[in-house]
Amino acid sequence: MKYFAYGSNMSLPRLRARTPSAVRIGACRLEKHALRFHKAGQDGSGKCDALQTGDPDDFVVGALFEIADAEKAALDRAEGRGFGYLDKWVCVTDLQGQHFDALTYYATRIDAALKPYSWYLYHVVYGAEETGLPLTYRAALEGVEAIEDPDSDRDARERAIYL
Repeated sequence: MKYFAYGSNMSLPRLRARTPSAVRIGACRLEKHALRFHKAGQDGSGKCDALQTGDPDDFVVGALFEIADAEKAALDRAEGRGFGYLDKWVCVTDLQGQHFDALTYYATRIDAALKPYSWYLYHVVYGAEETGLPLTYRAALEGVEAIEDPDSDRDARERAIYL
């Protein structure tokens, strides 16, 4: 199954902890969507959402992966499907203009006042660099205001996958 990740799951170490079969295909664009960090996470912080705007000037850049169909349930659990995210099929386009149908997740619980924790934003930026997203897009991600997680143990656990 093809899966389009635009947030923390762009990070291959993070995604493989959830779906060990994940293989990155490459960078892709999702048209008529805009990246927001307004999904209400269970930890009280903001997570990524590919908000469908319908505006032809809007797009989200992310990573396209191939994952085993048998791992979909594990990905659903990790993403909190039914508890803040739902999934949908989208058509994404790679840098060579090839189109792919892929599964992605979108937020159903949003709060525009939320900010991501710095460890979460680190996953997103790490994945963007790994995938080779355009420099201007990566700079925009690096410019997102993040806050420190009051749970320093969780922060350490999240960052430990890169050690």
